[in-house]
Amino acid sequence: MSRSRVGDRAVLLHLAVIAALFLVQFVVGDYQHLSLARVMVLAVYAVGYNILFGYTGLLSLGHAMFFAAGLYGAGLTATYLSFGVPAAFVAGIVSGLVLSAGIGLIALRTTGVAFMIVTMMFAQAGYLIVLYFGAFTRGDEGIVLTGDIRTAHLFGLTLDLTSATVRYNLALGLLAVAVLLSLALVRSPMGRVLVAIRENEERARMLGYDTFRAKLFALVVSGTFAATAGAAYGLMFAYVGATFASIQYSILPLLWVLLGGVGTVLGPLVGTLLMFYLVDFASGYTSAYMLVVGVALLGLVVWFPKGLLGTLREKRLPWLP
Repeated sequence: MSRSRVGDRAVLLHLAVIAALFLVQFVVGDYQHLSLARVMVLAVYAVGYNILFGYTGLLSLGHAMFFAAGLYGAGLTATYLSFGVPAAFVAGIVSGLVLSAGIGLIALRTTGVAFMIVTMMFAQAGYLIVLYFGAFTRGDEGIVLTGDIRTAHLFGLTLDLTSATVRYNLALGLLAVAVLLSLALVRSPMGRVLVAIRENEERARMLGYDTFRAKLFALVVSGTFAATAGAAYGLMFAYVGATFASIQYSILPLLWVLLGGVGTVLGPLVGTLLMFYLVDFASGYTSAYMLVVGVALLGLVVWFPKGLLGTLREKRLPWLP
């Protein structure tokens, strides 16, 4: 099969998934509207994480700080500076972009386990800063966004973020942009450099590539995706809390990506969707739902060692990006 046909098939598949998600909203109830909107925003976070971990081979345990940077960048400016939704959203994204660039310049001087530890330490420092400035952030209690903050004025349109339909379509639009940008990056020369670094960084360096700059690029893109998801989550669901800066939110995107398929564009979406509903379903039957989830995840890892889409690509669909 020619390379162009493989590329066309991959693009059509991703567009079909986005179209299917658009149509789903017409057949589900209010609860599923809310759940799927949350899943799609969190999937943006996972798509960004996959760029760093899945394609570049850098395992970060500190991505919660980028998600929280977007969350608090949007929430604090909306609460204390009276920013409107678009301005607060941009403020959240810029917060994550600047933070990821600064952290990257330091953390990327390490590799392997040291990189994991350094990113985790930075994230824990961020979490403690959120708690320390509890007078502004309200710590674990968090900030609830109410009133005019829940209304967005954009290009002459007024969007009510309390509307389930508005939230769903905004989340879908955000996910569509993230997935298509990720697909474009993977198929670009820079994407191939990132994969080369993942496979053998020394060889990539010997071929003349500036691997530090490429890894910094991947970290900034990944951190900006995380911040975008954080800003959107805070504004759409009206809550900004310290929980989202904790280590738990650094582990979750790793699990979502591993479950869906490391190094596949749609894997993060599949992993996020599956784990969200696995937790939702199990918690309806028992308070020990995490035990049920753990057993289910162990089974999936045994039968799908490269994640659902990673294993599918290996056995059936080699053209899957």
